[in-house]
Amino acid sequence: MTPDPRPQGPYAAYEEYAATRAAGPVRFLPAGSAGGPAYLVTGYAEAREALGDPRLSKDTGAFFADKESRRRLHPAVSRSMLATDPPGHTRLRKLVTGAFTTGAVRQLRPFIARTTDELLARWNPGEPFDFVAGLAVPLPVIVICELLGVPQADRSAVRRWSAGLFADGQPEAVDEASHALAGYMTELIAARRRAPGSSLLDRLIAARDGQDRLSEEELVSLAVLLLVAGHETTANALGNALLALLRSPAVPARLRADPDMLPAVLDELLRFDSPVGTATFRFTTEPVTLGGTAIPAGVPVLVALGAANRDPDRFPAPDRLDPDRDAAAHLAFGHGIHRCVGAPLALAEAEIALRAVLTRFPGVRLAVPAEELRWRRTRLVRGLASLPVLDR
Repeated sequence: MTPDPRPQGPYAAYEEYAATRAAGPVRFLPAGSAGGPAYLVTGYAEAREALGDPRLSKDTGAFFADKESRRRLHPAVSRSMLATDPPGHTRLRKLVTGAFTTGAVRQLRPFIARTTDELLARWNPGEPFDFVAGLAVPLPVIVICELLGVPQADRSAVRRWSAGLFADGQPEAVDEASHALAGYMTELIAARRRAPGSSLLDRLIAARDGQDRLSEEELVSLAVLLLVAGHETTANALGNALLALLRSPAVPARLRADPDMLPAVLDELLRFDSPVGTATFRFTTEPVTLGGTAIPAGVPVLVALGAANRDPDRFPAPDRLDPDRDAAAHLAFGHGIHRCVGAPLALAEAEIALRAVLTRFPGVRLAVPAEELRWRRTRLVRGLASLPVLDR
């Protein structure tokens, strides 16, 4: 089975991954996430190969076309850019990539910094502060909503629907959230057509590539994807990173002495505890041999990014947080044509937020034992439900 995202200790899931990898970097699962047999990839080299192999399709529509299902997931979610292959994927990604370039993100940094300061101002000295609820979740939500032009009054509902998409083991709740979110974005797009502005959503509505434009269905799907992907993984990355730092106090001490280290250390933090445990759905379109294992056509392949990032063949002493490690090749953002388009924004948010916490609260520490922390109940992402901290 895929390691339980609700371990007894904060990193017990990685112990399970290591045990699985020891038996082989690619393992057959009698019952996978799609309800039938699948293959689990835990080795780094094999994961990287799988993520870049065009024979592993992400076209979920094609995979599930002849399978009965009681699911009613909205097409804006089930047929998003994440669930497409080239040339369709290439076209969609080209139309959105410009919003997340390093230069575009640089212009957002002052807003990210102001928002971080406003959220941290609510932390009363001497009192416990839930880093997840107080900063890790609201910061990326506010930023992506601001970028997309989501009105402030609607943001709490958007955040609730987005969280509903990750309600593991509750398919009806996931389906309901997908319709609520897609319905909202459909209405917001219509409103933007009537009264255009300068948000990313407005730019997507107007986006052209020659004579090519986004269809209405594509617009809604991209808007939903950007909204969800723009904050869910970042929120998990922030919580996981701060926990790792608090459990390795020598690292925060070095970062306070040399704040310019933080961008490089972020790669190590993402490697050490990846916010996405298992990459999104893929299946073989023809027989594939991966890590010496023959995989037949038409079978799901689950790429465990968190496991790959702890593969000792690629990262020696992988269970140690090493601020001097060159971890730039980590797979937390994926690899290949489906690598996270919003990675520059996520990195900027993480750098600004963690720098602010370490600088303003030099005595920050866990308010509860690490073993008592609660983890989100979802297989796709790995993140904390809460992270109580103190500044003394």
